This record gives sequence, structure tokens and C-alpha cells, in this order.
Amino acid sequence: MKIAIVGTGYVGLVSGTCFAEMGSHVTCVDVDAQKIDKLKRGEMPIYEPGLEELVRRNVEYERLHFTTDLTEVLDDVEVVFSAVGTPPDEDGSADLKYVLAVARQFGQNIKKYTILVTKSTVPVGTAKKVKAAIQEELGKRGVDIPFDVASNPEFLKEGAAIKDFMSPDRVVVGTESERAREVMTRLYKPFLINNFRVIFMDIPSAEMTKYAANAMLATRISFMNDIANLCERVGANVDSVRKGIGTDSRIGSKFLYAGCGYGGSCFPKDVKALLHTGLDNAYHMEVIEAVERVNERQKSIVYDKIIKAVGSVNGKTIALLGLAFKPETDDMREALALVVIDKLLKEGAKIRVFDPVAMEECRRRIGDAVVYCKNMYDAADGADVFALMTEWRQFRMPSWNVIRKVMTGNVVVDGRNIYDRQELEEMGFIYTRIGEK
Repeated sequence: MKIAIVGTGYVGLVSGTCFAEMGSHVTCVDVDAQKIDKLKRGEMPIYEPGLEELVRRNVEYERLHFTTDLTEVLDDVEVVFSAVGTPPDEDGSADLKYVLAVARQFGQNIKKYTILVTKSTVPVGTAKKVKAAIQEELGKRGVDIPFDVASNPEFLKEGAAIKDFMSPDRVVVGTESERAREVMTRLYKPFLINNFRVIFMDIPSAEMTKYAANAMLATRISFMNDIANLCERVGANVDSVRKGIGTDSRIGSKFLYAGCGYGGSCFPKDVKALLHTGLDNAYHMEVIEAVERVNERQKSIVYDKIIKAVGSVNGKTIALLGLAFKPETDDMREALALVVIDKLLKEGAKIRVFDPVAMEECRRRIGDAVVYCKNMYDAADGADVFALMTEWRQFRMPSWNVIRKVMTGNVVVDGRNIYDRQELEEMGFIYTRIGEK
């Protein structure tokens, strides 16, 4: 089956590559000529474990192609996926200009029945706007070419996106016609063979499912952080509380870990967009409003704990471990480390940082405002405080003897609750974590 995917960002590139791996012939399209040239040379624009090898293999097998011109392939494909960005507008709503631009180009150039599938995260009602834009362009051409629109939201976790795509919890597809459903069933046949769940529904429900899923996960994070902050004040241990409630089959243990808040390209943007959709429909999403407020407060928790431990940070050196918003990615969109860095710099701190893959991305964002180090021990050299922001595996079992020797101070702030209090205190560290007095 031949398909095109417009947008070679995180969603588009991973989806296109995985469709190719499952046997489809895929052309990934992007207006960024430099990015397309790099992809043709096998250079990845994003970091995702296993992606580079998968791209190269499918290019070699001639199942995966790259171009800057959608019109080159429209005559040959049955399905076009729109995976372009939907950045938040100033009011928090999703900016649909790129989504609608794809729809217009689609309407200007199709010559036979084709399906335009929105894979980007878009508000409920977007499909109607997409369909109207296509119809308008067909009207300008004076032609009546059959087409369908559909919704196929992605549920990929950065750092595990290939596994998520190839072995999904579920695939959600929203369609309007039986013809579109038949085509999408054929596309996802390899998943049906493996007994993965492909759930068909109406388009508005598919659009809402994506937002509802991310809002629920964000809610669990903010709920647990709220509980953690109360635990500190009443003398409880949030890890014990988490185990106590996570073993309840009605609740489960996932996304119940206390920390310094959620960041990234999805949760913050999607929570804001869902709130805006509510307001557009004269409805206040009160739970989701609270979720966002709690997370905004939690972003400063590591900074607050540093200040509580050492007082003024003016002239002090802080070692910050982890820059990406989560492990196994170089993505720093809404990264919590950026909030902490900004606050510390304003107070006159000197900051030494290390992240396994996000150093260049950090430099691109903030330049040389911090010292970029070669490893965690280099970052800890001369530091008054050792603070963990992102729980990369290589940070889980540091040599504390080495860190104790190279640090000037002895404060450890654990923003992800992965270290052992007793071990560190026995070695002479002042240790503080989230959700424990």
C-alpha cells in the first residue's frame, strides 16, 4: 500500500518509518529542504532509540522515501497523513494553520479518491475545517473528486515510540464512511493479524480521545505531586503512599510517581488546548484547570528545595543532571530543567549541566549561560549542590564516593526520587527528595 506522510517531525518520521517497516511504501514530505536532504543522507533530525537503523533499512529496501513536494506522489498514494505541528497559539488554543495548509494543498492537487488522515493532535471539530478547506479548493478547480477525511491520533511515548507504534495498546481511527474504514482497515491489517486493537469510531470521538488520554495522564501526575507536597508537611512518605494506592486494581501504578512536574511537547500543549476547547463551548474544565495550576507550581520544586537547603545561591555552583524533559530523548520543549536554570541564574548561581543527548539542544536554546560538562562527575566538580532533573538510567547508580570527593558542598536534591536516603546520609550528604519530610 502506498501512503504519504506530511511532516517529518517526531510523529511523522516515526510513523512513516514504522509503516514502511510493516510493508507499506511510504513517502515522507516536508517543506524543510535541509531536513529532507539530511534524511536522504541518513542523518536524523531527532533522537529516538532505534529510529536511525530503521530509517536506513527501509530506505535501503526502497520502502521509505523523502521529498519536499507532496504533488510528486499524490497521484500514486491512497492515503495522506497530516503530521504537521499544531503549536499553541497565544491564547493556548492549537494553531491549525499548518494542518489547514496541508488540506488546501490536498484539495488543489488530488485527481482520484484519496483519504486525508489527521495524525497531528488537533481539537475536536478540526476534521470539519479540514473537509471544508478541501471542498473549497475543489470548488475553485470546478471539479468533483471524491475524498474522505479521517482521524488517527498518535499515542507515542518519546523514548519508546517505535515499540509503541509496532506493538500498540490500541489504534484509534475515526472515519465518516465505510469506504474510508475499509481502506484504513487494509492499512492496519498487519496490526489486526497480531491481534492488536484497532478501534473505529466517529471522527469527533477520535479527536477527543487523544486529548482525554493525555489529560488523564497529566491529571495522575499532578494528583500525585499534590499528594507528595502534603506528605512532606504531615510526615508521610509519598513512595509508601504510591505503593499503597497503586496496588488497588481500580487505580494501578502507572503515572503515580512524584517528581518535579510534567513537560514535553504533548502534555502542556494538550492540556491548554483542552481547556480552550472547553471555553469555546462555554464549559470550564475545572479538574483540568487544577491539573495545570499544580504543574506550574511543581516546576519550581527543585529550585525551592535548593534554596531551602543552602539559602542564597548567589555565587554558589549547582550541578544539574538531566536537561531533556524525560529520558531517552533530546526534546527540551517545556523542559523543567529550563525553569530551574532560569530561576537559579537570576539569583546569581553558577550552573554546571550534563545530559546524555540533550546538550546541543540546550546550547541552542540558552547558549553558554551554563557550563556544559562531559559527564555527571565533571558536572559535580566544585558544586555546592547536586540536583537531579531527569532520571536517565546512567544517573541511577552514581559513584557517590567520587561525587563526595569532587563536590565543594554536600547537598543532593533528588527531583525524581530515585536515590536511597540512608545510603547518602551515611556518606555525609544532606539529602532531600519530593514527598518526604
